Amino acid sequence: MTNNEVMNPTNDYIFKRIFGKEGNEEITKGLISAIIGKEIKKIELNESRILEKDLRDDKVGILDVRARLDDETIVNIEMQIVQNSNIEKRILFYWGKLYYSQIREGENYNKLNKTIVILIADFELDNLKGIEKYHTKWQIREEEYSKKILTDVLEIDIIELEKLTKQLRNNEIDKKDKAMLWSLFIKNPERMGEKEMSENEDIKRAKEELEKIQADEREQELADLRMKHIRDIQSVEEYGYLKGKEENQKQVILNMYKKNMSIEDICDIAELSKEEVERIIKENRK
Repeated sequence: MTNNEVMNPTNDYIFKRIFGKEGNEEITKGLISAIIGKEIKKIELNESRILEKDLRDDKVGILDVRARLDDETIVNIEMQIVQNSNIEKRILFYWGKLYYSQIREGENYNKLNKTIVILIADFELDNLKGIEKYHTKWQIREEEYSKKILTDVLEIDIIELEKLTKQLRNNEIDKKDKAMLWSLFIKNPERMGEKEMSENEDIKRAKEELEKIQADEREQELADLRMKHIRDIQSVEEYGYLKGKEENQKQVILNMYKKNMSIEDICDIAELSKEEVERIIKENRK
């Protein structure tokens, strides 16, 4: 893993530092607007602080970016480089949690606002192998009358960076496709030329913010810590350590726990509920 890859926006720590930091609302507004295809006047970032101690202890799970738009729409953005076998289910689960969390028991359903989950994946999703386009938008539609949407409160946008890379091998960049320009910046900021950036002020701001982060030694160390944690998760996924017998699965769970991986990450990798993982840890702890 080169230093450029560690300090790229595909590293979810760097991604959150650029798009989830208060003060960078204009940058994030430009990204969201390009992806959902809608002009946004103002956004409010829900900044959850990234604690250095948690990064060092491998206790940080998913570094997502959350924002509320001027029309009260809630948006959650996740940058993901590890291909999880149940990633589609997880996306829908996160959407459900965000949507449900807007009201308390007994409150009127009219308080529920549109909720959008955006996944930017540095790989191709298995379930989307037959779709060539790099950006897909998902809603609840009727089977026969596919143009009829049941409700517009659910939207899931998926951007597959690998598909975009393949698409551009024999084609020029479509400068009118703002989502494409943002995706190129996230995948490889160095590929963005001065002309492309001069035509998009928000991407230019994002590049300037990235350069500040890259020049900061402390940020480099934290980004590297995060990438090491991601590689640990990736190695478990790639070698399929959790595909064997139940006893082997228990041992791997315990090993991950000993390495201070978060319960949320262990659940994702093991494809088990929080209760099941905690039970295995409790029963086998020495």
